[in-house]
Amino acid sequence: MKIIFAGTPEFAAIALHSLHEAGFDIPLVLTQPDRPAGRGMQLQASPVKQFALAHGIPVAQPISLRLNGKYHDIAEEAHALLHATPHDVMVVAAYGLILPRTILDIPKYGCINIHASLLPRWRGAAPIHRAIEAGDAESGVTIMQMEEGLDTGPMLQMERVPISASDSTGSLHDKLAELGGRMIVDAMRKLEAGDLAATPQPEEGVTYAAKIAKEEAALDFAQSVQVLDRKIRAFNPFPGAVASFDGVPVKLWRAEVASPTGGVAPGQVLAASAQDGVLIDCGEGVLRVLELQKPGGKRLLAAEFLKGFPLEGGRFN
Repeated sequence: MKIIFAGTPEFAAIALHSLHEAGFDIPLVLTQPDRPAGRGMQLQASPVKQFALAHGIPVAQPISLRLNGKYHDIAEEAHALLHATPHDVMVVAAYGLILPRTILDIPKYGCINIHASLLPRWRGAAPIHRAIEAGDAESGVTIMQMEEGLDTGPMLQMERVPISASDSTGSLHDKLAELGGRMIVDAMRKLEAGDLAATPQPEEGVTYAAKIAKEEAALDFAQSVQVLDRKIRAFNPFPGAVASFDGVPVKLWRAEVASPTGGVAPGQVLAASAQDGVLIDCGEGVLRVLELQKPGGKRLLAAEFLKGFPLEGGRFN
């Protein structure tokens, strides 16, 4: 079984590692072009590219795969490369480029996607963030046959994972990435044996996970403590939930629902100590913040943060 792999971030790199470790022949990897990253904004290869190069797997980084678009010549080269590279199936995981019909039709077994949700819930770009933000009790991974629609294809495998009250996007991502790696190896073995059955997605329960915008991370303390707790967890590690304190943007990285009731004023700091953390009044309930970060600083536990940034008696807005 020859597999072309298309993916970009760490979630995809874990799946690529699993397929490679399982002994599948991977003649080519597609990933997004290198992007500026870090304080120096130096060009940085994606986790998928880094893994591929370290293991001697050829890499292609087309900026587009659309033959009728702005980058027609680049897309044409990518199509020619895919046609010239013997393979049976393409496995796709968080690639970041739309695959047109002309690409989907190239492999013998088409293109198979690893999607981090329980389809048809949370089709789209940010399923892990949105599941936590919405307060879902569970998430999971769906292996699906790709179509031209946005995550609409028939399901090949699905496994569920509970979302705990302390899960952030980061922690849930790691669980689902590991699960996705295991599932895609199993799916490829079944495909090779002719034992991979497809099931159409249900027509009911469709939701869309829109890409996360940085402005969404601004917290509104008029909301309930449950909503704020979910937002903080959903936006950790990106883009980081933020609130203004005396005009200074402070990121809130970790928090929990506290037992005291507030009722003073949304955003009011009720207590700020090493013992209590930072207790903030909400529209309904009280939020206990456990990890914070000021501009230019590091993420700190509340006790350390308060040594250089006292909050007692102030108010977030």
